[in-house]
Amino acid sequence: MKKKITKLVTYPKTDLVILAGGQARRMNGINKVLQKFDDEIQLIKIHQNLKSRVENVWINSHRDHSIYECLIPSVKMYKDDESGFLGPLMGMKSAWSHVQSDYVLFVPCDVTYIPKKVISRLHQAMQRNPLCEVAVVEINGKALYPFCLLKRSSLTMLQAHLDQKQRSLKGCFSQMHMQVARFQNNALFFHSINSLDELQQHRQMNFL
Repeated sequence: MKKKITKLVTYPKTDLVILAGGQARRMNGINKVLQKFDDEIQLIKIHQNLKSRVENVWINSHRDHSIYECLIPSVKMYKDDESGFLGPLMGMKSAWSHVQSDYVLFVPCDVTYIPKKVISRLHQAMQRNPLCEVAVVEINGKALYPFCLLKRSSLTMLQAHLDQKQRSLKGCFSQMHMQVARFQNNALFFHSINSLDELQQHRQMNFL
């Protein structure tokens, strides 16, 4: 009987940034990365799923830094370069002032599902086009633009869009030879949680 050979997938050094810099207006301003959508606090869930595959784990957030440190002492933190809650594009642009790796996986703090092999699949997607500077996660046919892999060279385009007060991820990424890594999850109801009503529905679906 032949022994099955497991192919080791390698990719460049990559840091993880959890995007938690929003105001969460539709959730009465609660800090979503510290909430339990399922059985675990979002920060711990994301960290546990991805920590072994990245160099460093960062949180892009303007508050609760001491709580993050208590939960995960090794976690690193940074605030947006500019105040005013300018959206995920600002969080992504600000990352390049802090991370040492040339690749960053950005994960929104309200994500409900993290696909297996997401980092290697995003790197593979990026390699399809030598000019590609961003690869985006697509789940069940829906592109999740804040859930993406960015190259350091993306900073120029991120800065250009922010300078023009254009903060749409979709619009910015469309100019960066964007590639997509496609995943399926037939049990998935919400890709992310954006309101208290969605959170209640998500919890009910999980207990069915």
